[in-house]
Amino acid sequence: MPDGPALRQAASVAVIGGGYAGMAAAATLAAQNIAVTVFEAGKQLGGRARRVEHRDAALDNGLHILSGAYSETLRLIQQVNPQHASALLRIPLAWHMHGEFDLTAPQLPAPLHLLVALLSAKGAGIAERLQMVRLLAALKRKGYRLEQDISVELLLKQHQQSEFMKRVFWRPLCVAALNTPPAYASAQIFVNVLRDTMNASRAASDLLLSRVDLSALFPEPAADYVKQHGGDIKLGQRVTAIDVSGDGFVVITGAAKETFSHVVCALPPHQVGAFLIGISALSDTATMIEQFSYQPIYSVWLQYASPVFLPAAMLGFADGPLHWVFDRGALCGQSGLIGAVISAEGAHQDMSQEELGALANAEIKRRLGALPELQWLRVIAEKRATFACTPGLRRPACITPLKNFYLAGDYTASDYPATIESAVRSGISCADHIAMPIGTRRV
Repeated sequence: MPDGPALRQAASVAVIGGGYAGMAAAATLAAQNIAVTVFEAGKQLGGRARRVEHRDAALDNGLHILSGAYSETLRLIQQVNPQHASALLRIPLAWHMHGEFDLTAPQLPAPLHLLVALLSAKGAGIAERLQMVRLLAALKRKGYRLEQDISVELLLKQHQQSEFMKRVFWRPLCVAALNTPPAYASAQIFVNVLRDTMNASRAASDLLLSRVDLSALFPEPAADYVKQHGGDIKLGQRVTAIDVSGDGFVVITGAAKETFSHVVCALPPHQVGAFLIGISALSDTATMIEQFSYQPIYSVWLQYASPVFLPAAMLGFADGPLHWVFDRGALCGQSGLIGAVISAEGAHQDMSQEELGALANAEIKRRLGALPELQWLRVIAEKRATFACTPGLRRPACITPLKNFYLAGDYTASDYPATIESAVRSGISCADHIAMPIGTRRV
């Protein structure tokens, strides 16, 4: 295949999956004037971070929090829609565990902002706050590298964190970041998250809450960007097979067969195996993915007859079934709508939608007092929302042994757990390798 501009003219890329990873790959390719076609089986872009419409309300199938450390996600949002600056509410690091613990970072340069936040946190004793500081200082001295990957729970025990701080801060942070219970969550990946949010610039520790639904935040503007650059977005077209053909690939849907020079497979890991299993060059990759186990995310949506004002736009509960609740009235102007999230496994998985909704309503009422009339509820269960981020887990690289066939997704090898940022970075990595001239391609 020729280099430079000729490569761009000759290359045609199929992106299978229109989630954040797939749309990041597509937008990056489109910016390089490389022909790209996105195949998305559903009618909505976003994958496991997409809009769900219910009773004229735009909901999300998962309530996701972004951080200021999501540099590539923020860059791409700006690239595909420069006018969308108001889509994210940026607030300094704030951790509100209702009635028990409050930590807020002041507007000071790093790392002073974090030190002041830790030492002035409300609800914990001075000894407990100093132990938090010592843990972070010890990790920094070691370059945020552990001699051996262990569980987060064991890491906290080694650094003598109090049971109170585990309950109101460390364990909720682990579940929020890794969507894996601390008892068997990877401490190294958790430490990587601490490194990039708490040891970087002050802005990196900021929390970013979306003021729009997750499809409107990036995937849909990215689709418009791709089409403006000559690409194609095919919604409602499920890819049933990918066949190797000469130097290219035949992508088969129920509607047609199309040939492409490159493929970026941006499906979630539990769906990828069906495409890899028949390709001998990818058998080891398929076997690696088969070893994954998964963790759920349940989003409980409660629509009340009149506004419900939470003490904070994002409020945590240290005890009980709910982990975080979001005031969608304050965030998105959806009056009376509360979104609650339950991350990782638990007894809630055995409840019906009605039972879980009633439990969430009762839990919020117990915490906040009287509530308006509940008009409707909706529970959205992503039963395999993320892979279980366990110690030493082997994850496949974006570049596969099969020439011009790439994997994109939050499960691919990286320093991060399954997050929007890891998905976006994987898509960018695939696109960069395709766009890079032959002979200088990174490995």
